[in-house]
Amino acid sequence: MTAVTSETVIDPLEQALTDRAALIQLCVYAVDRARSAGVAERLADGLTGIGVTALRPDGERFDPGLHEAGGTLPTDDPELDGVIAETELLGFADRDRVLRTPVVTVYQLRR
Repeated sequence: MTAVTSETVIDPLEQALTDRAALIQLCVYAVDRARSAGVAERLADGLTGIGVTALRPDGERFDPGLHEAGGTLPTDDPELDGVIAETELLGFADRDRVLRTPVVTVYQLRR
């Protein structure tokens, strides 16, 4: 059944997809602000259940196309230069589409 208003016809599938996107954004907002690790984990698990994954690239090589640098951490180890030390703000992907890139701290070789 299609909902009808005085001016437009609303496609139920389009409305469901719009509602899904809004709920995902609300859950991401809640994960960012959860004071309880258990609550944040439950929200992240719920998102994973519908195909939305948290992006925590710790230990990966920094790629400006995939990550946003929030800061650097000095290192004397040349092998760590350009490697992500930690994730400051989780990123999220809805299947293959990135919703938000993760903000990360990157090791930088001390000069």
